[in-house]
Amino acid sequence: MAHGSGWDGEAVREFVRGAPGLSGLVVSAVGYRSRGVQPALHRGLPSPFLTLIFSLDGPVTSGLTPEQARGDDAVRTDIVMGGLHQRPAYVIQPEHEAGIQLALHPLAARRLLGLPAGALADQIVVSGTDVLGRRGAELHERLLEQTGWEARFALLASYLRGQVSRSEEGGRVRPEVGEAWAWLARHRGAGTLNGLAEHVALSPRRLTTLFRAETGLSPKQAARLMRFEHAKSIVVRGVTEGASPNLARIAADCGYYDHSHLVRDFHQYTGVSPTAWLAEECRNIQAGGHRSGEQ
Repeated sequence: MAHGSGWDGEAVREFVRGAPGLSGLVVSAVGYRSRGVQPALHRGLPSPFLTLIFSLDGPVTSGLTPEQARGDDAVRTDIVMGGLHQRPAYVIQPEHEAGIQLALHPLAARRLLGLPAGALADQIVVSGTDVLGRRGAELHERLLEQTGWEARFALLASYLRGQVSRSEEGGRVRPEVGEAWAWLARHRGAGTLNGLAEHVALSPRRLTTLFRAETGLSPKQAARLMRFEHAKSIVVRGVTEGASPNLARIAADCGYYDHSHLVRDFHQYTGVSPTAWLAEECRNIQAGGHRSGEQ
């Protein structure tokens, strides 16, 4: 179990990385706690993984726009479930918060959630209780009763193993879709749809239909998201190491046509330029708040 923390004056940020097992199904699990932080609006970025958050300090408040997140129609829920999406969610970061955030492989959704990731298509934030049902609500209550990260992660691991054992037959994904996702991941979003379709012995149209039904994204959309995730991870790693990221070099290394192409993707997925996003998130990154499955 890895720990990270950062202090900003009197502010304290703590991030604890757990290992709930289920390799290939759960990409990462991070416990977080902060206090004395200046309230702010946080951008929940799209990624190639599903997001599941169990809040341990009151409801998470979010919206599709900054105005919604700050308004009366904001989404407020103690368990957050997010499907694959292509624009940021906006989350109110209060003065104090705590919880556990999991990144789930989208092809594990049937086994872990009892439905395909495609059923959550473009739903940036939904109540996790609606998806997980009574067992999820009971898990949340039990997590609230614990006082240490180790006990919380143990509870999560037990719950997730139970979900997998109950899924068995209903948790199968078509092998062509599984191999298509693996191919895209190996190529970090590079390659062509025709090349991918040929690899899995399906027509591009048939592959797109099956892939979208399972994940909620087309292969092209998933490829763009994987490429952006890879580029962002390099940017984050550079900031963590105290370096100023060379965006032109990163764009070339990640398969973008040019620097402006990377900037356009940053605008789509974050709502701002790379420089503006880094200015917003620099302290959070340095405290360890951007640990994903690749980082």
